[in-house]
Amino acid sequence: MAPTIRYAGVFAAGALLLTSGCAALSDDSGSAGSDSGKVQVAAAFYPLEFVAERVGGDLVDVTGLTKPGVEPHDLELSINQTAALQSADVILSEHGFQPAVDDAIEQNVKGAVVDVEKTVDLRPAEEGGDEHGAEEHEEEAASGEDEHDHGEFDPHFWHDPALMADYADAVSAALAKADPDNAETYAANAKALTEDLTKLDEEFKTGLAQCTIKEVVVSHDAFTYLDKYGLEFEPIAGLTPDAEPNPAQLAAIGEHAKEHGVTTIFSERLVSPALADTLAGDLGLKTAVLDPIEGLSADTEGEDYLSLMRQNLDALKAANGCQ
Repeated sequence: MAPTIRYAGVFAAGALLLTSGCAALSDDSGSAGSDSGKVQVAAAFYPLEFVAERVGGDLVDVTGLTKPGVEPHDLELSINQTAALQSADVILSEHGFQPAVDDAIEQNVKGAVVDVEKTVDLRPAEEGGDEHGAEEHEEEAASGEDEHDHGEFDPHFWHDPALMADYADAVSAALAKADPDNAETYAANAKALTEDLTKLDEEFKTGLAQCTIKEVVVSHDAFTYLDKYGLEFEPIAGLTPDAEPNPAQLAAIGEHAKEHGVTTIFSERLVSPALADTLAGDLGLKTAVLDPIEGLSADTEGEDYLSLMRQNLDALKAANGCQ
């Protein structure tokens, strides 16, 4: 009798471990394999996740592949995240922004891919950029040191609310195709989001219409879509936050800041503020945060795209003397 009990205990323990292991594996898998009956959406990084949640509402399960606190350029997909992407009905991505996601999409994905690059009018990477950013990017490409080559386009489209509205329409169309019975709901949700984005656009136009300082020094070249509001952005780094400038370029940025009366050097969340802090200290200027909104952090988990954009607006108004 005793051996039977002993073996039964072993099998029970094994079953418990197997169950626990499956649970652990599913911790980061989001809605992969869900039996909810909802449309399964995989969103590559936060702004796309925000659009999916607003347009899809309660009719979708959204798996955000880039978790809060993770710099999206550095994303490495887990096995379960890859599975979530491969089994999703709709996949939201931006080609060239996250190589790990691009590689996974090239495998066996069954869902419709709503690629920003194919649905939004992106601007060329060099358009609106400064000479430092363009030269640095070219040097890195030539030396093979550019870890995140975004190609010919600037990927940071979400800083233009009008382009976010364009992407919302594309997401609505993809969800309607995946779930025709609820097409009208997706369209209505996209319309409501567009109304919010239009209001945000107007707030930026009004808030930045009269600024005594037009130049803004930022941590990396993620904000040029905001130049539609009359400001000009000088990045310390290139299109990615890990592309650090050399001493000569830093000196040039410092001279640029002094020449244009810049009061504030902006750092950002998710990456170290050391470079921005050092430059501000050398110049005797203030520091503040301008969030690229590439992802959420521990400090912003309770925020959303709209509230973070408004925080950025307030920061720019304070730094640039906007009436």
